[in-house]
Amino acid sequence: MGDTKTGFSDAEREAMKQRAAELKEMKGVKGSAKKAKEFEACLAEIEKLTGTDRIIAERLHLIVSEVAPHLDPKTWYGFPTYAKDGKNIVFYQPASKFNTRYGSIGFDENAALDDGEMWPSSYAILEMTDAAEKKLRALVKKAAG
Repeated sequence: MGDTKTGFSDAEREAMKQRAAELKEMKGVKGSAKKAKEFEACLAEIEKLTGTDRIIAERLHLIVSEVAPHLDPKTWYGFPTYAKDGKNIVFYQPASKFNTRYGSIGFDENAALDDGEMWPSSYAILEMTDAAEKKLRALVKKAAG
């Protein structure tokens, strides 16, 4: 259901609450302790997922750890996310989060994917096939710089 006063759906408001909780949880935590806590939070969000969402999130986590191990796992609005120097690079938005037909793998503005004046920054994903994984590996490697 939507809220006529704010224009945000219940799911969107829940995601905003999750983001506020993420920020509160990390307040005052720095350095390696922060990275460790963010890593655990990312894994916890992946573990909460089921079905195709979980398979995709687990594969993305593995892909990032193999092709861009310098990216730091964390959460962002409850999404498993990977960052470089504190700036988001790639994240997975599960279909279950907003009750959509497919999940999506998104690349934030800090991803090194620029290609002229226009390029894709989000990819719908129905399942993690070998072909999808191959494309995703190349994208993550390029995006991570």
